[in-house]
Amino acid sequence: MTSAQVDTDKAPEEGYERGLNSRQVQMIAIGGAIGVGLFLGAGANIAKAGPSIILMYALAGVIIFFIMRALGELLLYRPVSGSFAEYSREFLGPFFGYFTGWTYWLMWVVTGMAELTAAAIYIHYWFPDIPQWVSALVFLVLLFVANLISVKLFGEIEFWFSMVKVTAIIGMIVIGIGVLTLGFSQAGDTAAVSNLWAFDGFFPKGIGSSLMTLQGVMFAYLAVELVGVTAGESENPEKTLPKAINTLPWRIALFYVGALTVILAVVKWTEFAEGVSPFVEAFTVIGIPAGAGIVNFVVLTAALSSCNSGMYSTGRMLRTLADNGEAPRVFSRLSSTKTPAIGIGISVIFMGIGVVLNYVVPEKAFGYVTSIATAAGIWTWLMILISHVLYRRKVVAGRLPASSFPAPGGSVCSYVAIAFLLFVTCLIAYDADARVCLYVMAGWAAALGIGWAVLKSRNPQITERPGEPEFEKIG
Repeated sequence: MTSAQVDTDKAPEEGYERGLNSRQVQMIAIGGAIGVGLFLGAGANIAKAGPSIILMYALAGVIIFFIMRALGELLLYRPVSGSFAEYSREFLGPFFGYFTGWTYWLMWVVTGMAELTAAAIYIHYWFPDIPQWVSALVFLVLLFVANLISVKLFGEIEFWFSMVKVTAIIGMIVIGIGVLTLGFSQAGDTAAVSNLWAFDGFFPKGIGSSLMTLQGVMFAYLAVELVGVTAGESENPEKTLPKAINTLPWRIALFYVGALTVILAVVKWTEFAEGVSPFVEAFTVIGIPAGAGIVNFVVLTAALSSCNSGMYSTGRMLRTLADNGEAPRVFSRLSSTKTPAIGIGISVIFMGIGVVLNYVVPEKAFGYVTSIATAAGIWTWLMILISHVLYRRKVVAGRLPASSFPAPGGSVCSYVAIAFLLFVTCLIAYDADARVCLYVMAGWAAALGIGWAVLKSRNPQITERPGEPEFEKIG
């Protein structure tokens, strides 16, 4: 064993309980790749791009795999709970660690606002007499308490949320294949693989229109990086994290490309519209009476899963910021159950404000919230990729130890992913509705810049770049 491995094989102790087992980490990774963006958002994307949306999800999925392999290499170099914020701090400087940590916190807070409201709407489907704010408040409190009890309970809840989503998608694929091959159900006469190109071709709205859906497609993949935040609380990160990341391609192939291919073969793409879940539409066309109710339950689960993950990650990110002097010190405290209870509590309060705002915010603002989350997510992914490129340079120079989980192709795939994310950002800027999020992010950047200036004036040492870990070059 080299001296490099001696130093890096052990994850640093941060005071957290290493309570997430392999089964839970695997399901957190799977659940992170399946969300409301697929169950609901795909309907609008199908209407805009037709069957070519399958190719867009596949293309974005390849880029997501590049991002996750870059993150995986960094995680096995130094597995910490702050993950990408810590790597931004180490390789780009303290300001970037500060900016990334707070921006990732913002992403999950606004996502939590959206998901809580969505969950309340889904409950309204079964219980129309229950006020929307009551459902949202109940979910907020239940998930908050679960996150306070222990990381094991968080992991177990996330495991079963993910199981529901996975079972629903696999069920849809199996039923769809049965319709296509055996011809049963009400859709048997019209279901055919030729539906993928029979109605104005594979690109019915043109390649340009298909590319414009990439911003919505990327939103569907938000949270895949959550597995990186679990690094500080995984029982055996050296084994569980590579396995979770390496299974990403088949998950994307099955849950996105596979499910959408089957759905669009069973149901003509012209049947879909914005606000209509492709899964609900498929179940309806096939003729399953309880289909709408089943999918409503699954989407409710997806929303609660996302909110649960948001509470988990925001508490950890605030603690990382506090440990580096970039947030109030009180956020660094752990409860008796080894959870960052104060950080989670503050995040929950902000998520709760989102529930209150839903009384006065019009529906269109809901779309703005998801676009803000996408913009924040793109920043996080860019920081992961740039940190990876800089890390690889130091490894080649012999200044840092090599990771036990190197990304294929070294930095090449990271450069490709960076170019892709910048292209998606240009698409957002081109879209009149979506570009609002760039204005919000500019305001957010200005606010963080002012905050950084205040922090520097109070504590000039905060701007010092952390020193490189001691490493003896071998050979």
